[in-house]
Amino acid sequence: MATGETGFSDVVFDLISVQYHSLKAGHDYGQYVRDAENAGKKEIADFFRSVMEQDSERAARCHRFLAALSGTEDAGPAVS
Repeated sequence: MATGETGFSDVVFDLISVQYHSLKAGHDYGQYVRDAENAGKKEIADFFRSVMEQDSERAARCHRFLAALSGTEDAGPAVS
């Protein structure tokens, strides 16, 4: 596997990045749900909940992939 500046495989770095951004977005969406609810926009609040659930599943999938790669040569650190 190719490695980037971190010494870890690009795939591991990419998974961590997607996981981080999914979790961060999920946190932000909580506020969006509250904003829509406070504005009386139930359909929009439901939309934000759906998006939040999708990001939560995305983060969980990344976690499972990272767990499977952990401790293998494919994970890294690639530089000794």
